[in-house]
Amino acid sequence: MLFSIPRLTIAALVSGGAANAAYSIASDDDIKSTAAQVAWDLMQYYKGNESGQTPGILPGPPPDGDYYWWEGGAMWGAMIDYWHLTGDDSYVNVTTDALLWQVGPNKDYMPPNVTASLGNDDQGFWGMSAMLAAENNFPNPPADQPQWLALAQAVFNTQAAPDRHDDTCNGGLRWQIPLSNNGYNYKNSIANGCFFNLGARLARYTNNQSYADWAEKTWDWMRSVQLMDDNYNIYDGGHVEHNCTDINKAQFSYNNGVFLLGAAYMYNYTNGSDIWHDRLNSLVNATISTFFPESIAYEIACEEHMSCTTDMLSFKGYVHRWMATTTVIAPFTAPIILPVLQTSAEAAVATCTGEDNQRTCGFSWKTKVYDGSHGAGQQMNVLGAVSSLLIHETKAPVTNSTGGTSVGDANAGSRSDHFDNYHAPPTAGDKAGAGILTFVVLAAAVGTFGWMSTGI
Repeated sequence: MLFSIPRLTIAALVSGGAANAAYSIASDDDIKSTAAQVAWDLMQYYKGNESGQTPGILPGPPPDGDYYWWEGGAMWGAMIDYWHLTGDDSYVNVTTDALLWQVGPNKDYMPPNVTASLGNDDQGFWGMSAMLAAENNFPNPPADQPQWLALAQAVFNTQAAPDRHDDTCNGGLRWQIPLSNNGYNYKNSIANGCFFNLGARLARYTNNQSYADWAEKTWDWMRSVQLMDDNYNIYDGGHVEHNCTDINKAQFSYNNGVFLLGAAYMYNYTNGSDIWHDRLNSLVNATISTFFPESIAYEIACEEHMSCTTDMLSFKGYVHRWMATTTVIAPFTAPIILPVLQTSAEAAVATCTGEDNQRTCGFSWKTKVYDGSHGAGQQMNVLGAVSSLLIHETKAPVTNSTGGTSVGDANAGSRSDHFDNYHAPPTAGDKAGAGILTFVVLAAAVGTFGWMSTGI
């Protein structure tokens, strides 16, 4: 494994904050101050710590609120990184409570109340946040509660089960888990990317080759069905009834990001092997070329016409965070990635001049002005972009042999529900979701958006 840490100082790259912006990122102290305020504003969207509300989730799912279950899990990952990078422990307790509340009866992030829209990607995002907690030595839960590493292993083990990897399309994970859910007949990049990402990280953390074998197998499957093409473009997915040959070529930044970070972990786990060096290098270049025009994060599938779903409005922050971590565990990428993240973060904070508080952050960063689009995803994006500028102050994510304290369970998830007989009654939200899916498929027929992994 590789443990060297890049010391490319972000401050040396700073060219100054944007004019009229509410925030500055001109020094590490400024970055921490800005991140603290952005984090506080993000947490105002969270109601789970209020009386009568459900811990762990953002308001939703539709029609009860804008957000699906998975985005809560993603947000706690952002808050764990915020704690790790800034040292601010203000949100440790609420983050811990949130991550534990949603584990479900089998401690595998499959709570029964979200079954009607439960995807492998949804479960995967909660699992990746638990994995991040283990890697960052986030304070461990009480001994009588599920532990971070064991939760990540439970998610991985349920997704590695034979019933999740059938022979259609010669392998790969389906998008949805219960067979009655809309999207069960779709195999997509984000579901397989989360699984690949977890496998690579568990391999490095535990030094267990079986996790790495699954990661290799998943990467090879993505390439074989051309969801990842020869130029490292990553496309959304394909349907099993077409043997995944009807590829929807919509591209979303979080697909690239989740595979990029996983590839970095495989590079580290294999002690800098040539094959993972080349794969990672190619994926870094493709990601920057596609999603960072003029070095500013841009969601190419929807940003031009502002047709992004609530889910898509949160992707930029994950990519910033994952690319920043990549520079620590694969240091050769730092000179390529860090200047891009700096420029993008400068554009991001320049948008934070909106609404009555004159510091609400927007979604589209390329114009460097507030665009009127605000929400948890938009705040999370800027938090990820800003806090990641402190990556040069951190050490590599820990492992079992380098100071990791989280307790694992190699058999976690073995008692999980496989939903063989699950048939949920349609709720108003499910009916609305089905209508949206129908629209998306019809749009594909006329060459508009195509099928997208929207979390519904």
